[in-house]
Amino acid sequence: MSDFINKVVVITGGSEGIGKALVDAFLCQGAKVATCGRNYDKLYHLQASYPGKPLMIHTADVSKEQESRSFIDAVVKNFGTIDILINNAGVSMRALVQDVELETIRKVMDVNFWGTVSCTKFALPHILKNKGSIVGVSSIAGFRGLPGRSGYSASKYAVNGFLEALRTELLHSGVNVMWVCPGFTASNIRNAALNKEGQAQGESPMDEKKMMTAEECARHIVKAIGKRKRTLVLTFQGKETVFLNRFLPSLADKLVNRFFFKNGRLVK
Repeated sequence: MSDFINKVVVITGGSEGIGKALVDAFLCQGAKVATCGRNYDKLYHLQASYPGKPLMIHTADVSKEQESRSFIDAVVKNFGTIDILINNAGVSMRALVQDVELETIRKVMDVNFWGTVSCTKFALPHILKNKGSIVGVSSIAGFRGLPGRSGYSASKYAVNGFLEALRTELLHSGVNVMWVCPGFTASNIRNAALNKEGQAQGESPMDEKKMMTAEECARHIVKAIGKRKRTLVLTFQGKETVFLNRFLPSLADKLVNRFFFKNGRLVK
């Protein structure tokens, strides 16, 4: 028997990538799922692929506090409660600090950090009643700053810190708080990553075929939620990066620089 049968699972950014894979996984586990995204057409096609399933869609931009509140309110009105919140919505960036517009970093922070904060805040009373789970889909960039991703790294460090503080506050409440840090995962996030002007770059500088699939990533996340883990770090490269940064930070600086730069130019 699944641990998630009839549980109400809320997933932000569920129209593609890891978010969509999580929607698929939880529906297959018998959960009631609510998800949001900015693109109604993608959400509509997602819902249409699950006729008769308890899947609720809602158009919302989680960087806007009122839209986050409206989404959570709509979930509660539709399903009556919330058991699990997965803060998955996110946006990346690719630009050097010396070139990037500050507004680009603000956009990244608004989605990744403030979206997590607002959805968590509004869902928290319901999750407390159910002794449920709050999850943040963070990144290895939340443990190790990555060149060209300064705003992204800052937002994920902030997410990790926020959730760690919340976990400690709720330690004896019965609520589990977990943050997930995937390594490079095949998804649309690099195509949609903001350039220095804050516009989607429209292409990926990485070899997506060599990365963990979104479906595999989702399976790990679902399993970790079921076990009520504290943290989840995925991929060998991800675990290696976290280890090196903790114990051999100077070496990590050199290896990360070598990975992202070629002849002094950002290539990844």
